[in-house]
Amino acid sequence: MLEKQYNEARQTCTVTFTLPEAIQAERACLVGEFNDWDAAATPMTRGEDGIYRATLDLEPGREYQFRYLVDGERWHNGFGEDNGVVVTPGGESVA
Repeated sequence: MLEKQYNEARQTCTVTFTLPEAIQAERACLVGEFNDWDAAATPMTRGEDGIYRATLDLEPGREYQFRYLVDGERWHNGFGEDNGVVVTPGGESVA
């Protein structure tokens, strides 16, 4: 699941990525075009609810491909076989 909020004052789009609950993990990282596919750059944090999340400020009006790296060895995107894609809005609020 993705939650997006455009921040007009900062000219950014804040995106919260959530690892699907069905994916069991001891650790998870968010990997994609926004961090040059660096598997160590964006570790996800497990909340008290047991769900992994990561929040990034991204450039608005762009598309970014991404995947989740689970336990350092399994790739998931939450949507199927291909990379996930997040499209960041520009100039409008999206929840």
